[in-house]
Amino acid sequence: MEKTKNIKNKNSDKSILQNEGFQALLASLICILLGMFIGYIVLLFINPRGAFGAILAVAKNFFAYSSASLKLKYLGNTLVKTAPLLMCSLSVLFAYKVGLFNIGVAGQYVVGTCACLYAALSLHWHWLPCMLLAMIAGALWGVISGLLKSYCNVNEVISGIMLNWIGLYLTNMILAGVKEEASPYTFSLKSKGQKALLPQMGLNKLFPGNTYIGIALILSIIIAVVIWVLLEKTKLGYELKATGYNKNAAKYAGMAEKRNVILTLAIGGALAGLAASFLFQTGFEQWSTSQSSVPAMGFNGIAAAFLGGLNPIGTIFAAYFIQHITNGGANVDLKIYCSQISDLISALIVYLCGFVGLMKYFLKKGLSKKGGTQ
Repeated sequence: MEKTKNIKNKNSDKSILQNEGFQALLASLICILLGMFIGYIVLLFINPRGAFGAILAVAKNFFAYSSASLKLKYLGNTLVKTAPLLMCSLSVLFAYKVGLFNIGVAGQYVVGTCACLYAALSLHWHWLPCMLLAMIAGALWGVISGLLKSYCNVNEVISGIMLNWIGLYLTNMILAGVKEEASPYTFSLKSKGQKALLPQMGLNKLFPGNTYIGIALILSIIIAVVIWVLLEKTKLGYELKATGYNKNAAKYAGMAEKRNVILTLAIGGALAGLAASFLFQTGFEQWSTSQSSVPAMGFNGIAAAFLGGLNPIGTIFAAYFIQHITNGGANVDLKIYCSQISDLISALIVYLCGFVGLMKYFLKKGLSKKGGTQ
């Protein structure tokens, strides 16, 4: 009896270690810890006196505040930016599942920003049409890459990068018509486009002092679940993934591989455009028409997708973590370090998050060897 119990325990331990979800979680945690450690080493080289306090500030984020009301307020700020980051990561994830690398998510995010802000500030539309227009703009930007990929054999990475910059400068030009006279920033929605502000659904009562959190957070989580169902439980999801695994085999099986590529990038673009709506229609930020670089939101979405193990549910937690450390980086003591040090620490951790797949591969390889020797 004791032998059979020991065998069962060994088998259960083995099954847990060989579980794909557990391996993805373990790989993510290792990359997070490694990123924090490297960030700490860099801080030691720059100035050892405040290194520990700086890395602790990054990890703490809103926990650094003494009062409960302030903690809730700044937790709300983190969640406000988590929703759009989650949408960007889902955009990357969705395309990656179909064998495409949607690096153009940043450009799709930018044109979505242009669409919703122009509709809100110039046309004075309601929040829902503004949101839908942002999705359509992002989808059309994704379709351009899809058409080039399907009919001209242009790699989606090349077309995506080019479209990022085209989208940025077009957005700066268009939104220059709805900006403040004394600054490069667009008018605030509270002053010029109140109807476009997203409903708060009572969430602002849970986070005292935070007037930005609302329906975007709820919708982003629902959409993540919908994407998981679409990819894992539907015929369309099966066809899309089959096209990603082997385009020629999918074509031979009667699947419209060109249509699937275009549709995938259209859905990815719509998610990225929705991300822009989820941020700018809260009134949390205003667009700067003098912006000369593509927003980091799209690129952080790549890290969140891989940190989440390319799983829509895992990506919810990964998006929150990346936004947590990004906001926490702003709390670094600027008397000891320069203002860019918070970006450096966040960038190191985010960069290491991109190696989750590689870490998972080595874990799987090591566990399989261990299992074979026993």
